[in-house]
Amino acid sequence: MAQTATTGNLENASKIIIAAARYTEEHNAPAMALIESFSLPKGAKQVTVPKVGQMTISDLADGVDIVDEEEIGMTTVDLTAAEVGAKVILTDKLVREQQNNVFTIIGKQLGDAMARKKDTDVHSLYSSLNGGTTLGAAAATASLANIAGAIAYAKANKFGSNIYILQHPNAVFANTAVTASSTYPVPKGWSEDLLGNFFSGLRPLNGVPIFEDGNLSVDGSDDAIGVIAEKSAMAVLNSVETRTERQRDASLRATEVVMTSDYGVFELDDSRGAPLTYDAAAPSTSA
Repeated sequence: MAQTATTGNLENASKIIIAAARYTEEHNAPAMALIESFSLPKGAKQVTVPKVGQMTISDLADGVDIVDEEEIGMTTVDLTAAEVGAKVILTDKLVREQQNNVFTIIGKQLGDAMARKKDTDVHSLYSSLNGGTTLGAAAATASLANIAGAIAYAKANKFGSNIYILQHPNAVFANTAVTASSTYPVPKGWSEDLLGNFFSGLRPLNGVPIFEDGNLSVDGSDDAIGVIAEKSAMAVLNSVETRTERQRDASLRATEVVMTSDYGVFELDDSRGAPLTYDAAAPSTSA
């Protein structure tokens, strides 16, 4: 009797892939979890986010009218979304002969790919923050003193009250190598579920947590551009969360599993963040 891949088999395989992909994507894009999130309403093509300036309160004298008029100073940022996606072909033979763990692996691959895409899209925003003026420097070590200096800069320049640092694990190592072995939980206000695997474990310095992200690119001089920013410095606009469709290709004896997402990432407030450049050369593992 000929073996066939039944509709039930294909649905089960797809469900396993989808579940693994969604979980992996959601829990492997730390940069996305550290920025503001907006949703695109149905029927809309963009979201316009307002930004306002600061006002000044003046001293008053009894019986004297208030003369100074304050400006709202409103500007706006338009957020739009674009599609990204990937396709996997499940042949009937693959479905007949493979075990569920193979489909879990496929799902993890897709989830990793989507997470890496979203993560690196956010990374691409870092270098333009703060008018493009970076803190740290090429070949500089992410020492305790240097990081403290960056935090002081962020606070002095009023980045905001929800500041964080994200850098490459090799750069963060400069601190873990000289810090006591005790570790600390993800600080209040940040998602333990989404960011727990990326928190450095270091005690937040002056209240600022440090996160690690291996997806940050390291250039030919072994430097990585991370970020010190307030949550509202950047934003993601989600139009369609990750979705999956199946399409049968009879002549190929296979089913296509197509995964897509529709989103966009943007700089929301240039004055609330800055690129943070440090040396990210691989540390010795045998010294």
